[in-house]
Order: sequence, then structure tokens, then C-alpha cells
Amino acid sequence: MSNLRDLFPTEDYRFRMTMRRGNPADFFRAQDDTGRLLSERNRWLDLEPQNYAALLPEGVGLLEEVADLAAAWGMDRSGDIVALARKWEPDFLLLSPDDEGQFRLRGGALCFPTGWALNRKLGETLATIHGVVPGLNPAIGPAIDQFLRGLKPGPAFLRENWGITANEELNLHPTRLISSPRLPINLDAMWLRVEHQMLVALPRSRGVLFGIRIALHRLDGLAADSELALGLGNALRAMPSAMAIYKGLAEVRESLAAVLIARK
Repeated sequence: MSNLRDLFPTEDYRFRMTMRRGNPADFFRAQDDTGRLLSERNRWLDLEPQNYAALLPEGVGLLEEVADLAAAWGMDRSGDIVALARKWEPDFLLLSPDDEGQFRLRGGALCFPTGWALNRKLGETLATIHGVVPGLNPAIGPAIDQFLRGLKPGPAFLRENWGITANEELNLHPTRLISSPRLPINLDAMWLRVEHQMLVALPRSRGVLFGIRIALHRLDGLAADSELALGLGNALRAMPSAMAIYKGLAEVRESLAAVLIARK
């Protein structure tokens, strides 16, 4: 996975199509020796499977390709979406182009969402799904589409997104109504939430397997690295107001940035 410092470049806050090559077998293979991650995934799949795993008819062939890839990576070959969701630690989404070349969400397993619901977005285009993110479509929407259309079987690509949370919950499904960070600032009660994302081309369909691993870093530990604290503080200050509202940080970002920058 990436160095956390790479999440906060020195230039102004902006959307970036920064990709690097990665190994899909390593990304999707089990990494948690304790088994807690799979236990947490299965808990949500047992409680509300309809909220966390789904597949449209257009996704059946995509899932078959993913099962073939899993076998090629030395992993168990699962036959249905819930079975695969129970075995894989990362969340995963299945995308494929429609007749006009627009990529649509055809299914997946999203047990640890960052504030959105899989079953509310099924069948929608990426442009529609990303439409709620302020400024994303105008900034890099066409670049995302071009990248996905040009993705070839073989190499896979990694990128990251980040946010700040007030808890260690992996599952931030909107129906859970989990609160965003609030004042006063306590670094031992806030976490940097990083989405490690991987994009893998599916060889037969021109579809895409999109994997998501969540990592949580408590801010008091993160702030012990003064360079990292400064980078995060500057990124918070440079964040546009609309993005701060979208990420649930409008109330705390100025105060949190000041605390982090003071650690330098």
C-alpha cells in the first residue's frame, strides 16, 4: 500500500488521476491473520444481505470472470456474489460499459461503505454516482472514463481516497446514521480513513473489477509524524468548502488543521 505522506502532496487541493501498478492477487488475498475483518463482513451479510451484496443480470458474466481470476490467483472460486463477499476481505464492485460506452455499476459487495449504499446505485453510470462529489465530474470525469475504456487485462492499478471519521467503524452505511467529527478536537478520537482502491480489467467483457480496502489510522498516532501532520493539516485548509461539507468536515476542519499544523 502507499506511503501515507503520498496522500497529501504540497500543491493545492485538487482531484488527481494518480495511478500506480499493483498486484491483484496480493490485493485481494487475505491479509488479516486475526480473522476479524472477515468476521465483521459476515456479520453484516448475516444481518442485512440485501444492503451489502447485490448483482444485476448484466453482472452475472462479470462475476464469472472474477471467479476465474480468483482461481488463477490461487484463491477459492466462489459461485455467487454473497459467497464471494464472505471470502474476500476487500469490498468489490463490478462495472461494465453500456451500449453507449458509459460504465455502469452492475453489482458487487460493499460491506464497509464510506457513506453510500450499493443498492441505491445499481445500474447507474459512474458520472451519476460521482455526481454527488463536488467538482469531481468536471475535473476528472472524462479522464476516468478514458482510463476505464483503455484498461487492458494483465496489469492492475492502485489509487487512494481519504477522509476523517469520529469512530473506528468500518461500515459507514448511510442507514446507520453515524455522526461526522465534531468539536472539540481530540486527536485520540478521530481517524484518517483511507480507501485503497484497485482496478482490474476483466478479459472477456471489457468490464472492470474495482476493489476497495479500508485502513484506519488514529490521528494522535499519525500526528507523531510532524511531516505527515503538516501535510494533512495543509490539505484540510486547502479543501474547498463544498468538499468539506460533503466529507462531513465543515465544523472541524479549520480547528483540526490548526492543531495538526502546530505539531510541526
